[in-house]
Amino acid sequence: MNGGGVGAMAYTKEEGNGLGREMNEKRKEQDRIRNICIVAHVDHGKTTLADHLIAAAGGGLVHAKLAGKLRYLDDRIDEQERGVTMKSSSISLSFKDHVINLIDSPGHVDFCSEVSSGVRLSDGAVVLVDACEGVHIQTHAVLRQAWLERLTPCLVLNKLDRLILELKLTPLEAYNRMKAIIGEVNNIINAFRSEKYLSDVDSVLSATHTSEDGGEGDIEPEDIVDDDDEPDAFAPERGNVAFASAIDGCAFRIDRFADLFAAKLGANAATLKKALWGDYYYNPKTKKIVGKKAAGGKLKPMFVQFVLEPLWQVYEVGMQGKDGAEMLGKIIKSMGLKISPRDLQHKDPRVVTQTVVASWLPLADTVLSMVIDCLPSPITALPERLPRLLPNTFIPSTVDEEVRCKLESVKTAIGTCDDSIEAPCVAFVSKMVAVPIQALPKGEIVNLDMGVGDTDSAQRECFLAFARVFSGVLSVGSKVYVLSALYDPLNPEQGKNMLEARVEALYMMMGRGLEPKSEVPAGNVVAIRGLGQHILKSGTLSTTPICWPFARMSFQAAPIVRVAIEPSDPSDMGALARGLRLLNRADPFVEVSVSASGEHVIAAAGEVHLERCIKDLKERFARVELSISPPLVEFRETCDIEADTADVDKTTVGQAEFVERITPNGRCVVRVYVTRLPKTVIEVLDGNVELLKDIVEGENKVHKNQGRQQETKSSEDPVSVLRNSLLAATNKVEGGSKKKSDEVRDLWTQKLERIWALGPHRVGPNILITPEDSMNRPEAVGESGLLIRGTAHVSLKLGFSDVAEEASVPSSTVNEEEVDLATEARNLESSVVSGFQLATASGPLCEEPIWGLAFSVEAFVLPKKEGAIGADQYGPFSSQVMSAVKDACRAAVLAKRPRIVEALYFCEVVTPAEHLGSVYGVLGRRRARVLNEEMKEGTALFIVHAYMPVSESFGFADELRRKTSGSASPQLVLSRWEALLEDPFFVPRTEEEIEEFGDGSSVVQNTARKLIDAVRRRKGLPVEEKLVQFASKQRTRARKV
Repeated sequence: MNGGGVGAMAYTKEEGNGLGREMNEKRKEQDRIRNICIVAHVDHGKTTLADHLIAAAGGGLVHAKLAGKLRYLDDRIDEQERGVTMKSSSISLSFKDHVINLIDSPGHVDFCSEVSSGVRLSDGAVVLVDACEGVHIQTHAVLRQAWLERLTPCLVLNKLDRLILELKLTPLEAYNRMKAIIGEVNNIINAFRSEKYLSDVDSVLSATHTSEDGGEGDIEPEDIVDDDDEPDAFAPERGNVAFASAIDGCAFRIDRFADLFAAKLGANAATLKKALWGDYYYNPKTKKIVGKKAAGGKLKPMFVQFVLEPLWQVYEVGMQGKDGAEMLGKIIKSMGLKISPRDLQHKDPRVVTQTVVASWLPLADTVLSMVIDCLPSPITALPERLPRLLPNTFIPSTVDEEVRCKLESVKTAIGTCDDSIEAPCVAFVSKMVAVPIQALPKGEIVNLDMGVGDTDSAQRECFLAFARVFSGVLSVGSKVYVLSALYDPLNPEQGKNMLEARVEALYMMMGRGLEPKSEVPAGNVVAIRGLGQHILKSGTLSTTPICWPFARMSFQAAPIVRVAIEPSDPSDMGALARGLRLLNRADPFVEVSVSASGEHVIAAAGEVHLERCIKDLKERFARVELSISPPLVEFRETCDIEADTADVDKTTVGQAEFVERITPNGRCVVRVYVTRLPKTVIEVLDGNVELLKDIVEGENKVHKNQGRQQETKSSEDPVSVLRNSLLAATNKVEGGSKKKSDEVRDLWTQKLERIWALGPHRVGPNILITPEDSMNRPEAVGESGLLIRGTAHVSLKLGFSDVAEEASVPSSTVNEEEVDLATEARNLESSVVSGFQLATASGPLCEEPIWGLAFSVEAFVLPKKEGAIGADQYGPFSSQVMSAVKDACRAAVLAKRPRIVEALYFCEVVTPAEHLGSVYGVLGRRRARVLNEEMKEGTALFIVHAYMPVSESFGFADELRRKTSGSASPQLVLSRWEALLEDPFFVPRTEEEIEEFGDGSSVVQNTARKLIDAVRRRKGLPVEEKLVQFASKQRTRARKV
């Protein structure tokens, strides 16, 4: 028995060692995976860099001679013609036993959604900055997107050749310039850290305020980490900064020169690596490294002396052509480079220089080595990214223990990137990609009848899901659950939020090609066929329904440019409708809708995005001729209440206190009070539309106090973050004196506890506040009327209040009539909310949505008149109340100095000094407000920043290039909404105004009135205008000469 026992024990141990070795091998495989995304401002060299990486590690897809010219990942014709990347493309590279899944993203702001889809699937970001132009507006945007997705970044300073050949900078000037750029990029990251720190502080202050009122705080002060002592994000001495010229195919990091000069200087390579950047100088006399003080201003920084000067020398000698051939040969021999004589005999000295620097400092080796050394593998990255991907969600104690364990096991599998067969498979689809059927691998049998959504009706396009596997193994033929962002695993009976699908095929994306795969383990990027009819834009895939869906992706901008489209031939309407459905699925950012007038409307991020959508619709999806309307720009309507923070109460000085309406049957009297929301509160509501939609629809709600005590103390809980942001926004409200400011803040904090509804569409930047029964009742109501009190549903779901206040029945109720009246009042609450939603969706000026207002609706219901039997002659009572509330809200806005609100672009224009006047002329004609103008240090370029109305931006880029002969390059980013201060109904009233404008009959329409009339005319609404401007008598006979 002992022998048997020993044998059994030995077998078990051997088996355990085998399993351990297998797990270690799998871990090593995942450690050799890198998922990276290249992000940068437009035209900073992303696609050129990607070409060189593909040429070196892409298995022969691109020849080294064509790198930078082929633009391999720009496979669309319009991308090649414009020279602008319009979509994110993926390719798998192999370098030093590592698999690098590379995603090249666009730099144009119109395609920011493609950047979001790329960074969601990545673990690291390669940030490119033009060393000549420096940090631009889109650099800020892509850094923020990478920060929000918790990606680890590394930096590439590109276009060093421009500093040498174009700007003619000395090595010392170039060093100072690059040092300033790195400092600026670090300042951006530090600003994000400070923003998070201040947000945590605001959350603590808000939680403290809540706890004083009996609530529970989410964050303790000791949980906050001050990031002041955190090192800079980018530091050349740490190896996460590379200096490159992508067009020349060269790049280097400091360690390359540290290893080169360590033996010559007799120094340690690690010490030299630290000294080659910053204020360190080499004293040749003492052969020591000294600081700035000891250098005394006579020595050059070591980076200049040992790195830049040799590089400058190679460029200067190489560009001399035949005159520098002998010297160049000596340099090549001293460096030990092997370059064929044929390459050195090229007639173009630029080509010769490129050959030398590319052989000396190869771009791909430097960048890919930096990716392997500095960017994390999926195993290392996911624990840090998990709170962003799966926000902490509270699980009530009443949930079954088995469900709780399954949720935790799925979360653990994602956090550890578990790629075992037994682990639950979870993947995230960031976008759907339409590819031609011919692009699928040859010889593969495609069953086009298996899914209507996988192909178009003519079977020309096939939809693939661009996804990443986060845990488990995804294999062909496996059944998966498609979870929408609203899915709740604690309530799995949600047919519309969970669908079953089958994986028909898997492909590794190789830029323009697809490579079939039978299975894909966790940590890899993949294209999936078979989900076309189940996913519209994005979604979560899981082999188990007990899984939290991934958080929504954050987008930099919103679709703001709209056009109405119709087929030139009315018989093609069916083809257009089918094409629009395909376009809506193929583009992650476009919005397709049908207007109230029956028009098909496309909403895009900007002009370039809109042009691409229309081109795809004409040539790929609908294949019909289209008629396109002029751009339709969205506006908003609001009130111009000067002291918007002081007017919290129901009164406004010098104006009507309220607006009153009575239903046609006289049974309901509606009073509406309106005031302006503080700007800080509007910003929070506008910036969290998707989260508010989840909360209001009941999927992401805050539970009662006993649940809150068990919640994880983390600022990542989205509901807690939103609640604290609103409280922090009210704390920033100013009201003149300190005492007045405190009173105003307390009043707004109280109002946040009484939010009945948001509007329009239940998630807009307008709030409906539950009314308070005041002593000043309408005369027609008296004591018999009952107030419709409503319930603070939104405040309850946001956690501002714990118990819903139900409409109470008077304690003196003894008869059936009063009970019926109280029941009727409760039933009419939905009518009040519906009237509020209708009013905020269609304002009184030009039926555009209302923006940034708070409404308080007091609706009093009267008992039925004696003898009233049967149906009301004016229609259902609920409809009468709805109409009365709608009309009262619109009239209240008109009574409070209504204003039109327009969207503004933040405009950045880079131009030479000689064209600065032309730039200002173009901006002035388009009502742009210039913010600042600064000269880019070390160049002859000026950067002009301005706010430009979206309605004036169409054709701006073409006009600017025409006026400046192509020298100026603009970039537009949707920034904010801003009210026009002009009164659209201006009439001279004061003596000064009458003296200047007369009786008002000759006053020219201001800009606000022109915008309102243009929108009203487009919508077919009545417009007050003169049909005949200059009348003259009709001639009935020919004029005799």
